[in-house]
Amino acid sequence: MNIFIVYYHPEPQSFNGALLARAKGVLEENGHSLRISDLHDKAFNPVSGRHNFTTVDNANFYKQQFEELNATEKNGFSQEIAGEIDNIFWCDMMIWQFPLWWFGLPAPLKGWVDRVFAMGRVYGNGRYYDNGVFRDKRAMLSLTTGGPQEAYMEDGFNGDIYAILRPIHRGILEFAGFTVLQPHIVYGPAHLTEEERTLLLDRYGRRLGNIESEKPMAVGRYG
Repeated sequence: MNIFIVYYHPEPQSFNGALLARAKGVLEENGHSLRISDLHDKAFNPVSGRHNFTTVDNANFYKQQFEELNATEKNGFSQEIAGEIDNIFWCDMMIWQFPLWWFGLPAPLKGWVDRVFAMGRVYGNGRYYDNGVFRDKRAMLSLTTGGPQEAYMEDGFNGDIYAILRPIHRGILEFAGFTVLQPHIVYGPAHLTEEERTLLLDRYGRRLGNIESEKPMAVGRYG
């Protein structure tokens, strides 16, 4: 498979960094082709604006969706954005690796979505959900939390983790047509022993070793 990983963490030695390294090793060992966008390493700007484009639809009033439609028609995305879009079209599966911050995506990753998931190119014109642009592709979230697993149960302190992730699963990935796999969640790695973290890395490696045959998550589980 062609696998595209979008990664963000500001510390390369973080457990997210270790998960990325394990994914890279396992996936390449299993013969998959891999592309990685390290948003911290490339200092990705999460703020949208006219710098997304080389074309202009309306110079007097900025409406991002109109500019995206115009750029789609005229091949007017900046080199940076065009490259990220190309990675999504290239892949069979996309993985997002990130720490859960404030019950959502870190700003660079959310900004990546804002800039890269462009109307006309990635969605729109009746292409949503089951008829989405990426309906033949799969996606998976791989993330870490600050708190323990019991805090993210339905009756936990923070509430059901699936409800927390639903805006990403349903409102971004499935909206664009992706088939979503179960998220890979590591709870509170900062509070674990080195031995426990090693076991969790091994578990992730085993999952990725069989990722091609994995069944998608049932929509009812989070919807």
